[in-house]
Amino acid sequence: MEGVINTIGRRKTAVARVYMKVGNGNIVVNGKDYKEYFPTAPLQYICRQAFETIGAEDKFDVKANLDGGGISGQAEALRMAIARALCEANLEDRPALKSKGLLKRDSRMVERKKPGQKKARKRFQFSKR
Repeated sequence: MEGVINTIGRRKTAVARVYMKVGNGNIVVNGKDYKEYFPTAPLQYICRQAFETIGAEDKFDVKANLDGGGISGQAEALRMAIARALCEANLEDRPALKSKGLLKRDSRMVERKKPGQKKARKRFQFSKR
């Protein structure tokens, strides 16, 4: 692998743009270390999951720009972008990442609110009389 690999990952309304190069395992998100940006252990695990799947925890440096959505959507968008970048770096890693479902775009989005209703599906209380 030569140079920097640039990929994108999406989840809900979050977008992650990732720049990955050979390094020693640093993950920088919006100018901060990922452990500072994602304070909880489950979110930190989601960020590292693609690396742990193929056993490349400290082989690459990642610089990511995250935008939109909430914190969990951003973490999952980052996971997808990293998985795509690892596939570009080495095609033999693709089956392992694919079997864990890291390359599939999770298309579940929030359903829109409908007019004449309280929320997407909840109705206003019906009164017969």
